[in-house]
Amino acid sequence: MDEVERAHKAQCTGDSIFGKIIRGEIPASFVHKDEKCVAFKDVNPQSPVHLLVVPIKEITQLSKADPEDAALLGHLLVVAAKVAKEAGLADDGYRIVINDGKNGAQSVYHIHVHVMGGRQMKWPPG
Repeated sequence: MDEVERAHKAQCTGDSIFGKIIRGEIPASFVHKDEKCVAFKDVNPQSPVHLLVVPIKEITQLSKADPEDAALLGHLLVVAAKVAKEAGLADDGYRIVINDGKNGAQSVYHIHVHVMGGRQMKWPPG
């Protein structure tokens, strides 16, 4: 099953795999951890470097974020830039992606930032 099929079958049911990773119930290779978010390697990488930045606070979708989440959302992007630099992506560039809803190919309903690089990205995406 590809990511689009997963997104069309995904349901917003509350606790997600990311909640389990954050709580330590599922192991992950963390590259960053602070009081607001974690970052780790994607288990299904779509590029040579594929990291996920996930907030501790469960926000199901970007489109469902509240105005008071603005600082947290900004923090996720600052951390995305930090882990991209630490992964050696800063010089040649990288792609940041946030999927939202089924047509955005969101398969896990806990907002997360994809940091992808290590190869030339195509345009347009998708």
